[in-house]
Amino acid sequence: MPAAAPVAPVAPQTQAPPSAPTSPDVTVVDPAMVKRAVKAAALGNAMEWFDFGVYSYIAVTLGKVFFPSGNPTAQLLSTFGAFAAAFLIRPLGGMVFGPLGDRIGRQKILALTMIMMAAGTFAIGLIPSYASIGVGAPILLLIARLVQGFSTGGEYAGASTFIAEYSPDKKRGFLGSWLEFGTLAGYIGGAGLVTLMTALLSTEDLLSWGWRIPFLIAGPMGLIGLYLRMKLEETPAFAAELTKAHKNEQSRPKVRLREMVTGQWKSLLLCMGLVLVFNVTDYMLLSYMPSYLTSELKYDETHGLLVVLAVMALMMCVQPFAGALTDRVGRRPVIAAGCAGFLLLSVPALLLIRQGSLWAIGLGMAALGLLLVCFTASMPSTLPALFPTKVRYGSLSIGFNISVSVFGGTTPLVVTALIGATGNMMMPAYYMMAAAVVGGVAVWFMRESAGRPLPGSLPAVEASSSSPSGA
Repeated sequence: MPAAAPVAPVAPQTQAPPSAPTSPDVTVVDPAMVKRAVKAAALGNAMEWFDFGVYSYIAVTLGKVFFPSGNPTAQLLSTFGAFAAAFLIRPLGGMVFGPLGDRIGRQKILALTMIMMAAGTFAIGLIPSYASIGVGAPILLLIARLVQGFSTGGEYAGASTFIAEYSPDKKRGFLGSWLEFGTLAGYIGGAGLVTLMTALLSTEDLLSWGWRIPFLIAGPMGLIGLYLRMKLEETPAFAAELTKAHKNEQSRPKVRLREMVTGQWKSLLLCMGLVLVFNVTDYMLLSYMPSYLTSELKYDETHGLLVVLAVMALMMCVQPFAGALTDRVGRRPVIAAGCAGFLLLSVPALLLIRQGSLWAIGLGMAALGLLLVCFTASMPSTLPALFPTKVRYGSLSIGFNISVSVFGGTTPLVVTALIGATGNMMMPAYYMMAAAVVGGVAVWFMRESAGRPLPGSLPAVEASSSSPSGA
């Protein structure tokens, strides 16, 4: 794919199209190109979380298919163990795809991760059950999950970097929020399909063949996402880095892994703290709570799924407005509000959920969901702004995936184990409160990035609303 981008200060081989105004002091982005970039990045994220939503919402069924046991808790733990295994390999994927994204380009790596993600998800739908091939079934499931996890190691950091580097400075929060809008859309698509199948299919049909349908859908979804990503051009920021390399008689930008880690250690720590609170609360609400309602509180499975679906739909409605809010008041106040909310309201919200009535569960889940929007709306624009362009993809991939692997993806497994060991049903609330404390410390030390250029990049403005002299 061409490395062209609508940016002024570049060499002839990366010149902007005639429709984009140019200036030596500002990057002028084409609004149509920005919209295409946001759509392609968000769709990939939607496909990733479609799979995670399906896996989480159908976890009880998968436990029976792949991990036969007389103990339902053991089955659920085994299923979430395979879920967590994919996250343990994510840092390795980030260490591979991140530096490659800084060297050969964001667009190429995002296309590659899309292919691998779709292949891994599609493969799960083809795996025979434990009853058919015995221990080979969970082994194949684990392998497919590892492929997914490896590819995902380069997905979120790449997608958020791609949108951030295409966005005008004053709209980066709003445009970045659509990445997590894709996450919620994927969850709703996956959870909605599982809910529909649970309502329409008998238990026998669901165990026999019904569970395969959501995973097989990933094939055509992946092809659509790949097509959209292959049609994109490189970001203006990376095009500028490529021009610098050409001036230095290098074919590609060269960045050592040490520079991405030790050279950015303060930003990496901040990234890991922000990602911790973001992902612990995210996975707690969207991945663990459906199983918590069913296996721990003995709540009706279909009604529990519908409640969570309604909460996610509410979050989708609020998401773009919250993203725009971060552009006006800043990222730090919004993230700080989310941390304070989880610290103060996690216990009351869980007590409402445990009360058991539909209105109480809905109110408690809605409160947690609206607090989570503080993170989903701000993180896609906050995290890329922690790192300079030269190492942005690589450093963000490493920091993001280490934190997700250690804390986020293990949340369902750890909380299930804590409840089993202590018998304390309030563990989910305590876990979210601890994460909120860590996130609050990170917010205290981070710098505000709203309305400012990305580190290492020129100010970015929209072609339609700015002149070449405006910054």
